[in-house]
Amino acid sequence: MILADKIIDLRKKNGWSQEELAEKLGVSRQAVSKWEGAQSVPDMARVLQMSELFGVSTDYLLKDNLEKTEPAEDAPAESLPIRTVGMEEANAFLAAREVNARHIALGVMLCILSPICLILVCGLWEFGFAALSEAQAVGIGVAVLLLMVGAAVALFVTSGLRTGRYEGLESLPIDTLYGVDGMARERREQFRPTRNLQLTLGIVLCVLAVIPVFLSLVLYGEEDHFGHLAAVALLLALAAVGVLLIVRSSILWGSYQILLEEGDYSRAAKEANARALPFNSIYWGLVTAGFLAWGFLGNAWERCWIVWPVAGVAYGAVYGIVSALRKR
Repeated sequence: MILADKIIDLRKKNGWSQEELAEKLGVSRQAVSKWEGAQSVPDMARVLQMSELFGVSTDYLLKDNLEKTEPAEDAPAESLPIRTVGMEEANAFLAAREVNARHIALGVMLCILSPICLILVCGLWEFGFAALSEAQAVGIGVAVLLLMVGAAVALFVTSGLRTGRYEGLESLPIDTLYGVDGMARERREQFRPTRNLQLTLGIVLCVLAVIPVFLSLVLYGEEDHFGHLAAVALLLALAAVGVLLIVRSSILWGSYQILLEEGDYSRAAKEANARALPFNSIYWGLVTAGFLAWGFLGNAWERCWIVWPVAGVAYGAVYGIVSALRKR
């Protein structure tokens, strides 16, 4: 193992990003990136710093034939098995995640769009614009809703099957073989402008989605009018496109973070996620049940979409409370 690989290995075992290691050593992130990419070699002062920081000998860092090291005294204990990732697997993983990004984003969009037909058809019946009975209007709307949700579920299931073999990369500590870190970092930087654009457009669309509702209130006031329902349908359509852009860019960005073990996929975060898994299953299961119950039993599809943003905002607070109670 050469020096570049040893720096990567020791940094990841301590759960640090390149930025965090650079800050501890008093250098730039670009310098650490060049060390890890074997594009340059740290001077002896930095080698001594890393020796103390990682809790290893300078001989281990400088001699390629020394492959074993004692863990740093303050390094977190490894409670999860380590998985090795080579260049071929990394490229296959990124290709699968790129397909999944499109499919999952489309599935989420279909779920948001699914109540639109029910809202509009029932509105056409209620205001006498269509020669349909109430049962026919509801039947058509619910049938379209279920078809769209079914298509979304199929996309989610096939996406999970496609990346099932890579599931451990998101939850287990990984050691990347030579060249993988550099490849992932280069592709991430190439994708950064596209990600920033899609994220910005998605957020703007979600914010602007409420404008049709305000316009309908200005035009029709508080009187019952089909325009209000059409405004809600347009709100859902704009929000669906915005969420599609956000989800797609976030999944692709997360793919690079997974390989680099940074951000939400650092080793410390993986340990925390392993502890949070049961909570996540229960929490989002209850949220989904509440969404469907409110929609079907309360016949409130034009309003129940609010469950998802509220649940997302509340997640952090609820998880924090549960974690505090668990520690006590």
